[in-house]
Amino acid sequence: MSYGSQASDRLANKTVLITGASAGIGEATAIELAHAVGSNPLKLVLAARRADRLEDLKKRIEDKYPSVKVLPVALDVSKPAEIPAFVSGLPAEFAAIDVLINNAGMVHGVERVGEIAQSDIEVMFNTNVLGLIALTQAIVVGMKERGRGDIVNLGSIAGRDPYPGGAIYCATKAALRSFSHSLRKELINTRIRVIEVQPGAVETEFSIIRFRGDKSKADAVYKGTEPLVAQDIAEVITFNLTRRENCVIAETLVFPSHQASASHVYRQE
Repeated sequence: MSYGSQASDRLANKTVLITGASAGIGEATAIELAHAVGSNPLKLVLAARRADRLEDLKKRIEDKYPSVKVLPVALDVSKPAEIPAFVSGLPAEFAAIDVLINNAGMVHGVERVGEIAQSDIEVMFNTNVLGLIALTQAIVVGMKERGRGDIVNLGSIAGRDPYPGGAIYCATKAALRSFSHSLRKELINTRIRVIEVQPGAVETEFSIIRFRGDKSKADAVYKGTEPLVAQDIAEVITFNLTRRENCVIAETLVFPSHQASASHVYRQE
């Protein structure tokens, strides 16, 4: 996708932190931003638990886009207590974060209330809510000092349209949506934009994790449909970030063409 020179100039010289960057939407967004900036400088801080994948992604991006510098850093967002040390430990060259993309997320299991393991509840809330809030709190301080910045939160249709078997995941995404709304109102007198992107059906490794590694069950969710892919959401994020600074695309609900809500899906036989 081509974004044009204006978009490239608006990304130029920025430092972008992406969580959950080792796969899926996070990985695709890192590549898409590197592509969109063209020959202009860009710094990417890529954070995830799987450091080996980040090193591979760094090589692929820097080989193809020489003007982009990549810093891979191991981070488990489900452990909020580790976030202050992560932020304070960033090298000076990468410490002033202009764009925070809160992409890391977790869905684990499809059990219904009364059957949900406490460990599943905790990992979803720690990752999707507590860790996201902790990182945002740590990063927004610098943005306020500099008077500008972008915060992109990866929400979900689940935060707007809860469904059976998703009580905890849906609750975490509803919490993220409320947090985004409050944060946007708190920052109304600044040039800090709060952007929430809410995907519908997207086929990534995320789906396999939901079913505890059972790929056949994950594949069955998309049978008879053409789901979105990570690249689709990466393009939406990049488009939102490259609008004029005064333009805030506050919420973007993104469906594949066969979907109209979390549960209203057309399937071809």
